[in-house]
Amino acid sequence: MSYDDPKPAAAASASDKSGTPVYKRVLDLFEAEGINTLFGIPDPNFVHMFLEAERRGWTVVAPHHEAAAGFMAEAASRITGKPAVAVGTLGPGIANMAPAIQCALVEHSPVIFLSGQRARVTEQRVRRGRIQFVKQMPLFENSVKYAASIEYADQTDEVIRESIRKAMGGTPGPVYIEYPSHIILEELDLPAPLVPERYRLVNQGADIDRVHEAAKLIREAKNPILLVGHGVHTSRTGAAVRELAELMNCPVIQTSGGTSYIKGLEDRTFQYVFSKASIEAVTESDLVLALGTELGEPVHFGKWRYWQKNEAIRKWIYVEQDASAIGVNRPIDVPLVGDLRGVVPQLVTALKDTPRAPAPMLAAFMRDGQAELEELAAESRTKSDGTGELAIHPARLAVEATEAFPKDGIMIRDGGAGVIFQWTYSQCKPHDVIWNQNFGHIGTGIPYATGAMLADKAATGVSRPAMLLTSDSSFLFHIGELEVAARCKLPLVCVVGVDNAWGLEVGVYKRTFGQGTEETGTHWSKDVRFDKIGEGFGCHGEYVTKAEDIKPAIERAYASGKVGVVHVVIDPKANSEEMPKYAEFRTWYAEGTQ
Repeated sequence: MSYDDPKPAAAASASDKSGTPVYKRVLDLFEAEGINTLFGIPDPNFVHMFLEAERRGWTVVAPHHEAAAGFMAEAASRITGKPAVAVGTLGPGIANMAPAIQCALVEHSPVIFLSGQRARVTEQRVRRGRIQFVKQMPLFENSVKYAASIEYADQTDEVIRESIRKAMGGTPGPVYIEYPSHIILEELDLPAPLVPERYRLVNQGADIDRVHEAAKLIREAKNPILLVGHGVHTSRTGAAVRELAELMNCPVIQTSGGTSYIKGLEDRTFQYVFSKASIEAVTESDLVLALGTELGEPVHFGKWRYWQKNEAIRKWIYVEQDASAIGVNRPIDVPLVGDLRGVVPQLVTALKDTPRAPAPMLAAFMRDGQAELEELAAESRTKSDGTGELAIHPARLAVEATEAFPKDGIMIRDGGAGVIFQWTYSQCKPHDVIWNQNFGHIGTGIPYATGAMLADKAATGVSRPAMLLTSDSSFLFHIGELEVAARCKLPLVCVVGVDNAWGLEVGVYKRTFGQGTEETGTHWSKDVRFDKIGEGFGCHGEYVTKAEDIKPAIERAYASGKVGVVHVVIDPKANSEEMPKYAEFRTWYAEGTQ
């Protein structure tokens, strides 16, 4: 221990104890919010907290890199709809968390990043050569919604509450709390923590007159659609949105971030741009009810490209918790400012006595959407299957793997080109999808899978299976976290498409300079065997070179009772040159035209 380590709890006599130590009070405040998972690597600032959390029955997980801890916590917040906590050791530990902090900001994830720090008597000295020390607060203030330090023990409640208030209020996002070592064991004599409703807005509803105005527009519309974003998943409002969709009797269009299917609405749900039915539904719509989305570039701000037809007559209803976001990306006819958890039930109540007849083209959209999936599966089977001169086509991998996706499983996506193939060719409709859709930070796959699965189990008591569909380059980012998944005995199968290259970047070289150009910095060793690496971590490994063997390999991996790593050899040329609807993907980056 360093010279300013706190006094170990075991060394404090019972006669010294008159109240609740700060580290216990912090846990009490988190528990009042329903938080029961903790991710991070403990150091002297946190050993007391980790030990106490585990004794209370929390799920306490130490990864192998602090960035992975942050990604695990982010996935936990998405799967539970609650804030999540990630811990970083002072100095290098919290520095390692910087990528996860930035991702949580862009992905709008309410993660509480809790950092250790030297005692203030050390920080405020005018000294050089201090070990494991940097002034951390200025490094993160611009990457979080709120940054604070618990300078005195009696600030604990107000700082923790403000951090949760900011993390969950308006547009959700991360916060940073510093935890100097001199206050860890100080004690407080305080009443039980307040329930969330006593100190922050919870399930805020919208202005009731605006709700009735929205209901009137919905009843009058001929071709309404629901535009569903990532916020519907992270707020866990699927059941209420299903009621609303059934009352509106309309198609559900997913944004690129909102790709989790709502139970009971699978057949009427279509991915924007990557489904033909979605394009037709958007083009013909005369009213859009947008839920849990920023209306950003991936949906062309709701006014460009496929939205241009009917723009003059189309009405927009926008549910948004952050009032300052209303009307920024496009004009809105009826803004409903509030939490989805409060506003969607209001709309259901307003429409309950006057349900709509089915939108005229809904049945056709549902029929065409299913036909398109079947056509894509059949088309993929005309592509290389690994039996000839070419390796398995990525489209074939996407179809075979998603057809083997377990019922009620959690889907985790990671990678570049591989994810683009999945958008078009996926044959499954998972209710929980976790991926880094806004920031585009690859390498989050294994931590996301681990965090989501552990938090889901901690919340429900059920260990659900999960599938990580990823690429080799992305898988290598945090491959050490396979040990965590194996240690926790998670029913996870990682399906890795391997072309020994940065496939998306190879494609950029070809489109920029033409065929035959050098592809500097995009290729790596063909000797890497992910199945063998997995076995080294105690996982079940499978090596696949033929498409017909993908499903059996996945089935064996799940049956093994271990974490599975399925290494699938794919065609690098197809992976870099034949990404489906890549031209549509590029329209997200059409600088100045939107």
